[in-house]
Amino acid sequence: MRNGPEREKMKSYKGRGIVLHTIKYGDSSMIVYLLTDMGGRRSYMVQGIRSRSGRGSKQALFQPVFPVEFEGLEPAQAQQLHRFKEIRCGFPLQGIPFDVRKSTMALFMAEVIYRLVRESERNDPLFEFVWNSVAALDQMREGVANFHLWFLVQLSRLLGFCPGNDYTEGALFDIREGLYTRTPPLHTLLLAPEEARILDRLLRSNVFDLAAIALNRTQRVAFLNAMLTYFGYHLDSIDAVQSVRILREVF
Repeated sequence: MRNGPEREKMKSYKGRGIVLHTIKYGDSSMIVYLLTDMGGRRSYMVQGIRSRSGRGSKQALFQPVFPVEFEGLEPAQAQQLHRFKEIRCGFPLQGIPFDVRKSTMALFMAEVIYRLVRESERNDPLFEFVWNSVAALDQMREGVANFHLWFLVQLSRLLGFCPGNDYTEGALFDIREGLYTRTPPLHTLLLAPEEARILDRLLRSNVFDLAAIALNRTQRVAFLNAMLTYFGYHLDSIDAVQSVRILREVF
């Protein structure tokens, strides 16, 4: 962080954030990308993160989906990065860091938000959904294997492309039109009846219902692939999410 007159010019603000991604910068610094409650996605410069002065312990805060509370400093110039005056844990994680299934989910969640959400504008519904999803994943004991599917389905709603009509038994889902239909479209951008049924079920479920949704590995992989096609029609950047490969292997 900067000291002296230059730092005094920087206006401070308080917020909450979810860690999405970090990039090493120089020998002892990093750029940290957060989804914040007050400003959407923002990037912060953290200096001395690997130094021997004692501040290196802060590096443990900057893991994928770790929740933080902070006092930020606005840059004096628009092209500069924000900085932290203070930062601490938002709430302690008791499951995600110690469970390979949950840490895999966390990596996926963080990467999806990092790739898909670029707006630096406040979005309360999106932030609260991600913040509460991290807390739910950390605490849940059953239904973990379905969590990433539920997360994608609920995220599609928040990003503005959920189905435009009600589901009926045996229907397909036409991705182009955003509608359930019993008449097969002439194109191939669709979810088959099994995936359309799962989509409807997950849209109507909360995180506490996931243990009751019986899906085997083949069904989960097929539905994940269907959701990636669905997201890809609306957002090309979903193709850059590398952690999908790990999810397919673990779940």
